[in-house]
Amino acid sequence: MDIFEGLDAAWVWLAIGLALAALELVVPGVYLIWLAVAAIATGALTFVFDWGMPFQVVNFVSLALIAAYSAKRFLRDKPIVSDDPLLNNRGGRMIGESAVVTQAIDGGEGRVKVGDSEWIGRGPDSPVGTRMLITATKGPILTVEPIVVDVTPALGAEADGKTA
Repeated sequence: MDIFEGLDAAWVWLAIGLALAALELVVPGVYLIWLAVAAIATGALTFVFDWGMPFQVVNFVSLALIAAYSAKRFLRDKPIVSDDPLLNNRGGRMIGESAVVTQAIDGGEGRVKVGDSEWIGRGPDSPVGTRMLITATKGPILTVEPIVVDVTPALGAEADGKTA
């Protein structure tokens, strides 16, 4: 008994292609879309030519391999570069930001506040309220250093005889 009895094979391939394209939207990755392209192309070719099922399957597999290989090669040669490489790296985005010590850093570890959240801070011993610079992150732990304020006068001020 054929489960597709009474259905035109071209419509079945088109339905499979559309289902794979819909799955590509739901499942992360960039592989199902190439199978969808192959299925839709097989369906279109089956409309034009009256091929038997074995030839349709061979056509689908061939087109899927060609589409996947071509896409892989194209993306290798012209990779998609993000405008914001730290988009999903919350810790990486905090490097260079300032934090305030909320629990004294004693023995190299304490707590610091960044924005509206507190993090474990590692760095030199510092009292509560000290402004720190985030220099690195490792998971939920921020490496911090005291912010050093340069109080030397500008060269132009010295030349005018003025001091800061």
